[in-house]
Amino acid sequence: MNARSDNTSDQHPNSQPHSNSSANTDSDLGSVGVVTPQNFHFAEPLTLECNRTLPSFDLMVETYGTLNSEKSNAILICHALSGNHHAAGFHSADDKKAGWWDNMIGPNKAIDTNQFYVVCVNNIGSCFGSTGPTTINPDSVGSDSVSLDSLDANSSDEPQVYGPDFPLITIKDWVKTQAMLSDRLGIDVWHAIVGGSMGGMQALQWSVDYPERLKRCVVIASTPKLSAQNIAFNEVARQSILSDPDFKDGRYIQKGTYPRRGLILARMVGHITYLTDDAMKAKFGRDLKSGKFMYGYDVEFQVESYLRYQGERFSENFDANTYLLMTKALDYFDPTRDYPSTVAEDTLESAVQIEDSIAASVESSKANAQSELEDAVTTIEDIESDRQQELSALKAAFAHTKCQYLVVSFTTDWRFAPERSQEIVDALMATGKPVSYINIDAPHGHDSFLFDIPRYMGAVKGFLTAPFITPSRPATGERS
Repeated sequence: MNARSDNTSDQHPNSQPHSNSSANTDSDLGSVGVVTPQNFHFAEPLTLECNRTLPSFDLMVETYGTLNSEKSNAILICHALSGNHHAAGFHSADDKKAGWWDNMIGPNKAIDTNQFYVVCVNNIGSCFGSTGPTTINPDSVGSDSVSLDSLDANSSDEPQVYGPDFPLITIKDWVKTQAMLSDRLGIDVWHAIVGGSMGGMQALQWSVDYPERLKRCVVIASTPKLSAQNIAFNEVARQSILSDPDFKDGRYIQKGTYPRRGLILARMVGHITYLTDDAMKAKFGRDLKSGKFMYGYDVEFQVESYLRYQGERFSENFDANTYLLMTKALDYFDPTRDYPSTVAEDTLESAVQIEDSIAASVESSKANAQSELEDAVTTIEDIESDRQQELSALKAAFAHTKCQYLVVSFTTDWRFAPERSQEIVDALMATGKPVSYINIDAPHGHDSFLFDIPRYMGAVKGFLTAPFITPSRPATGERS
């Protein structure tokens, strides 16, 4: 989940040296070139869903392209778990690694910066410049103008970072700060809001919380809420960090330590879920690093070496408290929470018919099989009831949305499987919202949304440049 997304790996599919030339033909895919992040300071207090308040906060932002005079060509990019504001281009002429979505954003690319003004913001709670656990807690200094560079980790007299005192945050909180940034930029309505994985959750939440402020919503490799299995993966990752002796109850900066081992393990667990068995088999198989068994617990298989490398690199660039916050925000995500579900009458009638049919079957069954049959029936009924309640809740949440949607899933993504995207599509169709859906055949698992897959890129580009569709039917959707 990371510097690429919730769920994404730190591997960058498009890392390559860049050209400083800004000359591109119409058919060439260009780079946005060297970009400089901007810091936006918000002096007003921010009340969060957890009922705690940040007295002020900063957002790190990068922009690409030019905002037109009508301010109607702006696209907001929402990053995933370990992502940040650096979505495209390079930070210097010597930079060897482009932004995490550089294959998507740039001149003549799917998100064409010749046509659109693209904004990517680093969420609060992160560790890449926006206010988060690694920034100074203003309560410790009486002023929020002190930088982390001035902090003496071994002195209790110096200003202190937030650390574990930073409040828990939610997807809704991030969307709220992004709306505040929109106001600062003077953008009343976004041409589109786009996100993959955890970024897709933010895009979805935008469409629910601010229906008048976006025309298009692109939800990629995402889900309407985390499953129990996904929450379980996040909990294992958190426990890896929390149980590290160097975690020091989250005050490792003040103590001069760092829970490196815990963060490495957390990343290794997460990274496994971003890939597929087939992809790992093709890349590593059971290849041995030294060509023979060493009969020990050090690295022997190539896949072990790869996972440790990913964990090591991640631990050097990411903050442990931030990882805890981000995974909790994922767990909490549920756009239906403010919209109580009510099962439709036809669903209830169908359930009654099913029950009658089941009862007749049970009565005609042999006595010694009746108990097993009843248990199976109960399970089926519970599954169907849950499915209908989820659909009803999503319909209620989407009922007042006004944008048009593109939902993208990937065939091999088992972290956020295509079925989860289809739940979103079904609810949008049921409420008459214009929605296009595409399930991309790709071998990369959840990480697929980071790859330059022609059908995927073409779908995004076509959606962003197509005429805006206004729903004309009150009760049916359009699925393509």
